[in-house]
Amino acid sequence: MQLKILGLNHRTAPIEVREKFSIGKEALRRGLENLDDYDGLNEAVILSTCNRSEIYAVTADGCAASLHQFLNDLIGDVIDEKFLYEYSDDACTKHLFEVTAGLDSLILGEGQILSQVKEAYRIAKAAQATSTILNTLFNRAIASGKRVRTETKIAYNSVSVSSAAVDLAEKKLGGLAGKSALIFGAGKMAQLTAQHFLSHGLKKIFVANHHLSRAEEMAAKIGGQAVAWEEALTSAAHVDIIITSTGAPHYVIKPWQTQQLMTRREGRGIFFIDIAVPRDVDPEVGKIKGVTLYNIDDLESAVEKNLQARQREAELAKKIIAEDAAAVTERFKYLNFQPLMANLSERAEKIRQREVRKILSKMPDLTDEERKILEQMTRRIVRKLLRMPMMKLNASAGTDSENFYTQAVKALFTDEVNSLAEN
Repeated sequence: MQLKILGLNHRTAPIEVREKFSIGKEALRRGLENLDDYDGLNEAVILSTCNRSEIYAVTADGCAASLHQFLNDLIGDVIDEKFLYEYSDDACTKHLFEVTAGLDSLILGEGQILSQVKEAYRIAKAAQATSTILNTLFNRAIASGKRVRTETKIAYNSVSVSSAAVDLAEKKLGGLAGKSALIFGAGKMAQLTAQHFLSHGLKKIFVANHHLSRAEEMAAKIGGQAVAWEEALTSAAHVDIIITSTGAPHYVIKPWQTQQLMTRREGRGIFFIDIAVPRDVDPEVGKIKGVTLYNIDDLESAVEKNLQARQREAELAKKIIAEDAAAVTERFKYLNFQPLMANLSERAEKIRQREVRKILSKMPDLTDEERKILEQMTRRIVRKLLRMPMMKLNASAGTDSENFYTQAVKALFTDEVNSLAEN
């Protein structure tokens, strides 16, 4: 068995590639529910965010092709290998811990990734696509991510994509006081972004969504104003900023629409911030006179002022990650022996129960207390007999002696126990 990661992220693939290969929630669920269709894939969790699409899997040895096929089927296309990375075992563990702590994010230390990892694991578990290995790995990684945020100040000196968008807008517009904005989308990211803008002095915000009721619900929460999707760009004739954060699989703002908008604005410039993946705004919009367009890959430069402080905290986070990842590695070494230990214990227990029944049949007059004493005594004998081989197995985990003790226990105990258990 191997622990594997296959994926791409903002370091290996530009946004035009990431948006093409992002994995929607429905495709993600269907893939996990049909995991058994892929030879050698025993467990899987799929993490798909605006900056990464990754599969964490437990595979049988030599099943790399199945993992690649699974990824291609999820996205409905074949990914150029140059955009992909693949990690195994300890490197896989280290990568997930760094992701969960925010050390592998577009913006160092951003906080949203922890909840995204939790959600990815929740979906996989609900689809019954996880078992002992990934349950252990993800529970420990999530705990480590929380520990990093508790024991370091990386979260205090970091920014999310939404707050980076605020920094960028403030820098380019000379502040947000008196400014207004229109936001497309009413999901969690849209609401968080709107709240960040309002907390930095934005005067008015309009909310547009395909479902007007959702736009009205979000507007009520943030003190904004809902507008019908079809009328949104018309109402944008007097706003300063347009933010897009929808889950649409295609562009929702096109050049011809923007050209009409700019005509109505009579020469007044407008600032677009597209934080969606796939992108909401056609890149050609950025070429229209008076339009300034930024996408999610442009946001990293907006937070350079905090980079040194975040990097100091990142070094502390790395120490925590190294410690927590090492603990998981040790746990996995123990798990390698669990099937053998469980089999040995189970068969020894069957022998104990059989012998106790034989004794009780010959001593029917024993009291309940005497029967209890007999049960306790025989259980202690079994535990003491198994204690040394179990200790030797655990101590050999990950050493040159591991194979020797595994084979020795199998030869000395398992076959003998099987034979005895059948008599």
